[in-house]
Amino acid sequence: MNREKIVIKTSIISIIANIILAGFKAFVGVLANSIAIISDAVNNLSDALSSIITIVGTKLAGKQPDKKHPYGYGRIEYMTSFIVSAIVLYAGITAFLESAKKIIHPEKAEYTITTIIILVAGILVKFILGIYVKKKGHDVKSDSLVASGQDAFNDAILSISVLASTIIYLVFHISLEAYVGILLSVFIIKAGIEMIKESVDNMLGVRIESNLAKQIKKEVTKEKEVLGAFDLVLNDYGPDKYLGSIHIEVQDTLTVADIDKVSRRITKKIMEKYGVILHTIGVYSVNTKDKKIMKVQKDIHDIVFSHKGILQMHGFYMDDEDKTICFDIIIDFKVTNREELYKKIYEEIEEKYKDYKISITLDIDVSD
Repeated sequence: MNREKIVIKTSIISIIANIILAGFKAFVGVLANSIAIISDAVNNLSDALSSIITIVGTKLAGKQPDKKHPYGYGRIEYMTSFIVSAIVLYAGITAFLESAKKIIHPEKAEYTITTIIILVAGILVKFILGIYVKKKGHDVKSDSLVASGQDAFNDAILSISVLASTIIYLVFHISLEAYVGILLSVFIIKAGIEMIKESVDNMLGVRIESNLAKQIKKEVTKEKEVLGAFDLVLNDYGPDKYLGSIHIEVQDTLTVADIDKVSRRITKKIMEKYGVILHTIGVYSVNTKDKKIMKVQKDIHDIVFSHKGILQMHGFYMDDEDKTICFDIIIDFKVTNREELYKKIYEEIEEKYKDYKISITLDIDVSD
C-alpha cells in the first residue's frame, strides 16, 4: 500500500472514532451540564476536522509535477499541518473561555455512572487510536499523522482528569469540572502553539537532520577520488523529497572526465540509498604537486583555527603563478559578530601573504 493510501486510511479511521466519541461526550456533557465533558467533545470534533484536512492535504500533495511546479506539490502537507494546528489552538481558546465563564457563573453538574462508563471508554479508544495513528505516521513519515497520534495521547491523558473530577463529584460532592476544563484547554492551547511552530519551521526550512547529513557525506567520501565532502544543502519539497547539492574535494591531477565519472557514481548511489537527488556536485581542487603550497595551507589553517568559533575550513587552493589563495570557512552561528571575525581573519592572512590576492568565502553552517 503506498504512502497516500496509508495516510488516508488512517485518517478515516481517526475521523470515525473521533466523531463517535464527540457525539457520545457531547450528549453526556449536555445532560450532565458539564463544561469539562463538552470541552472534551469539542476537542474530539476538532481532531476529526484535522483528519479531514490531512486527507485533503495528502491528496493535493500527491499531484504530479507540472511546468509551473516542477518539484511537485509535496509542501502542501506543511500548509495543511499549519491549518490543523490553528484549529487545535482555536478549540483550546474556545474551551478556555467557556470554562472561565463556568467559574464566574457556576452551574450544578449532574453526573451518573453512565457518564463514567463513556469517559472510560473514550480514554481507552484514544490511547489505542494514538498508538495506531502515531505508528502509521512514523511508518510513512507523515508529520500530520504523527501530530494526530500524539494529540490522541494527550486527549486520553486530559480525559483522565475529566474522569477524576467526575468521580470526586460523585463521592465528595465537590465540583471541579470548570477548573478541569481550564486545565484541559491550557493543554490544548499549548499543543496548538507547538504544532504551529513546527509547521512554520517546516515551511521556512530547517537544518538537515544530523544523521542523514553525516550518512550522505560519509557515503560520498567512500569514493577513492574524494578527499572530503562539504556544503551539503538539501531543499525539502515535501516528506521524503529532497533535492540538493554538495561540494567535494579532489586532487588537482584529475581530469574533467575523471570528475564526471565520480560525480555520476555519487549521484546514482545517493539516490538509490537515500532517495536524495544531488542535482549539483561542485568541485574543490586540492594542491598535491607542491610541498611549499601544502606548507602555506597548514600555516593558514593554524591562523584560522587560532580564533574561537571556527567550525570548518575547506576548499583551499593556491595558485603560485597567478598569486591567488582561496578557501572557505564556516563560523558558528553562536558567534555574535561573524562578519567582524571574518574580517579579522582576512586581515591577518592578507598581512602575512602580501604578495597574494586573498579570497575567503564565508560559508553558512547548513549541515553537520
